[in-house]
Amino acid sequence: MAEDRGLIALELSKVISFMPTIIEAFELENPSERIQPIIEKIRNETGAEFIVIGNKDGIRYSHPLPSEIGKQMLGGDNERAIKNGDYYISEARGSLGLSMRGKSPIFDKDGNIIGIVSVGYLVEDVKEQIVRNVSKELFVSFLALVISIIGSYLLARSIRKDTMGLEPYEIANLYKEKNAVLHSVKEGILSIDKNGMINSMNKPAKRLLNVKGTVRRLKVDGLFPSSQLYDVLKSGEPQIDREMTWKHQTIIVSITPIFDDDGVSGVVASFRDKTEIEQMVNTLSEVKMHSEDLRAQTHEYTNKLYVLSGLIQLGEYDEAIHMIQSESSELQFLNQIVFEQIKDTKVQAILLGKLGKASEKKVRFEIDSQSYIDKLPDHIKLFQLTLILGNLIDNAFEAVYDIEDPIVKLFATDIGEDIIFEVSDNGKGITEEEMVVLFERGFTSKTSDKPRGYGLSNADSAVKELGGIIEVHSEAKNTVFTVYLPKEKRGGEEWGK
Repeated sequence: MAEDRGLIALELSKVISFMPTIIEAFELENPSERIQPIIEKIRNETGAEFIVIGNKDGIRYSHPLPSEIGKQMLGGDNERAIKNGDYYISEARGSLGLSMRGKSPIFDKDGNIIGIVSVGYLVEDVKEQIVRNVSKELFVSFLALVISIIGSYLLARSIRKDTMGLEPYEIANLYKEKNAVLHSVKEGILSIDKNGMINSMNKPAKRLLNVKGTVRRLKVDGLFPSSQLYDVLKSGEPQIDREMTWKHQTIIVSITPIFDDDGVSGVVASFRDKTEIEQMVNTLSEVKMHSEDLRAQTHEYTNKLYVLSGLIQLGEYDEAIHMIQSESSELQFLNQIVFEQIKDTKVQAILLGKLGKASEKKVRFEIDSQSYIDKLPDHIKLFQLTLILGNLIDNAFEAVYDIEDPIVKLFATDIGEDIIFEVSDNGKGITEEEMVVLFERGFTSKTSDKPRGYGLSNADSAVKELGGIIEVHSEAKNTVFTVYLPKEKRGGEEWGK
């Protein structure tokens, strides 16, 4: 240990002796002013007991004790470095005590010896370090022995605890029974550990998730919508009959945590397909929406007929004629757009219903005169259009419900590769907080006793099913929803991503 410290001291003294800053400082009137701060920083960083710089007469330019600067170096072991230019290790007693020293001469640019570097470690510190290291090794060895004995005992105990005292053949039977149960049920079953690694997945689960081959010890991410699994892992609270979408299908998931003595050790998820039920619900929603729109249209025209009847009975024939002409003119303008510029009957049907609903709600529903759409591709179904266009327009109607001059505008075009629908309103707008969760199922900014928050979610799902996108831009009194639907049939994006 002492020899190692001596070598370290020697190497450090060599490095310092070649430092240009140290060499140049010897030319100054007071070299210690530059040398002392540099050397003390090096000493503190390297852990040396002392680093002393002296001139060729042995007068100190640096010392751990500033009061020793300017005094003669002690130890009597500097001659070889100053006189002969040797690099060597020595053991001598100086102002700080007996130490192992590394000595190196300092040469100027012409090769003349101008000083000496002395780096030292106290011998007592070295001996203490040796004692400490030996004691530490003995303690570690003893501790390792004790730990190995205790570990052996705890390992045997833990194995018995983990196997619940079962014999190997009993564990094998339980494993076979578990596999039989897993593959006999119709629901998909998936279990993961606390790190998200799959422990088991039955055949119905693989079929529903379109997974092939073994998945054991694979990460669940990417194979299953895993965010809710991790939520249960974290909270320990089960989630029952939660609806989520994954790869074009809606599934109902129940997630149950698995507990051990340390808390939640994993979760088991059971799930079943709800795509067919979802399609049926969407169809019913479409029928209900059409029914409400037709009721609104009928109600509005009935009211207008009552007004006309009253005007005629009162003899206000000019007023009645003016009302008929006004209604006829507005209807003719809208009909020109709806029937001559919108060639698709599905879109026509939706817009006619919404025009009646807007009239009943006292909302000015304007269809841009530049709108033009040809017959839509066959892969865009009526129920999808109703979910998209119907929900966006209804949402705009509700957004302007309490506005003094409520206006909802629609622009539609099929120029280019996409079919574009743009619905705008002059409502209060959407906040940044609402924008984050705008398309989440169940979210609504309105208060109501009835279940709400499904319109925009259904519209978003239908757009994704058609491989399109919805963009939203909102500011005060101007909110615009823009839908892009590709004309060519594509695979829709995975719902719920």
